[in-house]
Amino acid sequence: MLDSRDPRALAEFYVELVGGKVTGEHDDWVVLTDDDGRRFAFQLSPEHEPPTFPDPKASQQFHLDVEIAHADLDAATRRIVELGGRRLDADGDDFQVFTDPAGHTFCLVWD
Repeated sequence: MLDSRDPRALAEFYVELVGGKVTGEHDDWVVLTDDDGRRFAFQLSPEHEPPTFPDPKASQQFHLDVEIAHADLDAATRRIVELGGRRLDADGDDFQVFTDPAGHTFCLVWD
């Protein structure tokens, strides 16, 4: 469950990022189910404040690694930004760090 000021919009971001579809929607939360049956839920939190990254004193609240082919990195980065995500300057040799539109961190990773 991820907190968000706009759970439907955040669910749509993750539909584009990981695939799947919205399979449930209620007054204050939305469920996405990916093609492998994994469920992600997004909850209305009007006072949601995004985590501070990287801050060893603050909780990340959530972290997801999304595996991609390294050759797809530039296109994936452009698409994430188009969808409202943001690339952070905290990259390694085999990953790049991003935030979703609500500020939760995730990484694109490759071999």
